[in-house]
Amino acid sequence: MFLVFGSWLNDLVNQEPRTKNLEPRTNFPQTTTIFPFFNLIPSTTQNSVTQQLKTFHPVKANILIIDDEKDILNLLSRIIKLEGYNVFRAETGQKGLKAMAKEKIHAVICDVKLPDANGVELVPEIKKISPHSEVILNTAFGTISDGVTAIKNGAFDYITKGDDNNKIIPLVSKAVDKALLQFRVQELEEQVSERFNFDKIVGRSKPMLHAMDMAKKVASTNTTVLLTGETGTGKEVFSQAIHYESQQKHKPFVAINCSALGKDLLESEMFGHKAGSFTGANKDKIGLFEEANEGTIFLDEIGEMDIVLQAKLLRVLETGTFLKVGETKETKVNVRIIAATNRNLQEESETGNFRLDLFYRLSVFSIRLPALRERQEDIPPIAQYFINMHATKMNRQITGMDDAFQKALIGHNWKGNIREMKNVIERAVILASGNELTVDCLPFDFLVENVGNPADSLKLAAMENLHIRKVMAYTKGNKTKAADLLGIGVATLYRKIEEYGL
Repeated sequence: MFLVFGSWLNDLVNQEPRTKNLEPRTNFPQTTTIFPFFNLIPSTTQNSVTQQLKTFHPVKANILIIDDEKDILNLLSRIIKLEGYNVFRAETGQKGLKAMAKEKIHAVICDVKLPDANGVELVPEIKKISPHSEVILNTAFGTISDGVTAIKNGAFDYITKGDDNNKIIPLVSKAVDKALLQFRVQELEEQVSERFNFDKIVGRSKPMLHAMDMAKKVASTNTTVLLTGETGTGKEVFSQAIHYESQQKHKPFVAINCSALGKDLLESEMFGHKAGSFTGANKDKIGLFEEANEGTIFLDEIGEMDIVLQAKLLRVLETGTFLKVGETKETKVNVRIIAATNRNLQEESETGNFRLDLFYRLSVFSIRLPALRERQEDIPPIAQYFINMHATKMNRQITGMDDAFQKALIGHNWKGNIREMKNVIERAVILASGNELTVDCLPFDFLVENVGNPADSLKLAAMENLHIRKVMAYTKGNKTKAADLLGIGVATLYRKIEEYGL
């Protein structure tokens, strides 16, 4: 059956291809409204995602046309090509599905009456192959029943041949816009998952591999996890990796520091409140547990939580329900809890500072993260990671560190662990005068630690060694200035440097 698409055919004779769809788009819909995924990633990442979406230059979109009428197939192909799109053709449903599996198709124009399939029933199969592709159904025998079913099956629109000819191009344009944005959001979502997975955690020492192995095993479950270890050992990084390796990775990840807020404010932040429940509560507030529903909530420094709030948290763990401040009706949530602390919660419970029943519920699966001094072999690669990060951020041409700098890092006690190292490396990158970090860039306490045997530090030579190191660090390696401050000649300073191996 051949249908003439109104006066469309005559308009195509001298028409030149248009490229408006290849221009940068800046009029994307509100991302957080159309794509809930945007609220699932950490807030620090959202600004970066927004900028990428605003400056997004879409690729030349691919359109698949499925129709058994050769004349219509040729006509639609010509029309779509003139709009600047890549066109793929198929005469049957099965050929169309094969094309979907082979190519990255952004939009599909599909006939309803095909030799081997019904277009309405074909929509779910297309969506199964490519969920972000949009399908426009095109039929000569349109019915309200088919139209409703098509939309329920996931079709972008349902139009009638002949009657809706003028809708084809605008519909394709809208479908492509939506599909391109959906594909881009999927790419960004995958980038976020890659950024926070276990492969991004630096460290291959035995204690670290053991901790990662345990975390990977529990990630695929919905079990509550308690992360323990000294401050700065990477507990939040582990919590993010567990979330993004879990089945909830497409759901929200919400983090809160329990030590940063007072009891009343923390309760309001965690569980929300009703308007008028206390002074200043002018409107209803959704708590972080509701925000994290179906996802993961990370409770950092849980050992600092008030004992009264601990009872409320225990109820959430046991029943999945809680009462908002000023509310009488319970709210139900399904949230995975990952908690972290640098305290010994069992000892805290024995002294009455932490509920023992809550400790047992939280420690269903406990993972201890090793301190940096317990995995010294990981110090050089972690340091190199921070050197690369800070050098890139500051636009500095710094490639690494010398042996003395690395030795000083390995010999340091690292009470602040990875967080402390990050700050030390940032300071060193700022102070560095060459393309390698040297001991002159380290804080004074590093120089004291690396003098040698503490008993030898009382000797005059050791004190002189230490003082020269301090002055050299102060002058950022400028030997002329250092000699002037020391009150000695430059030649004498060079001799001292050689003598002490500075």
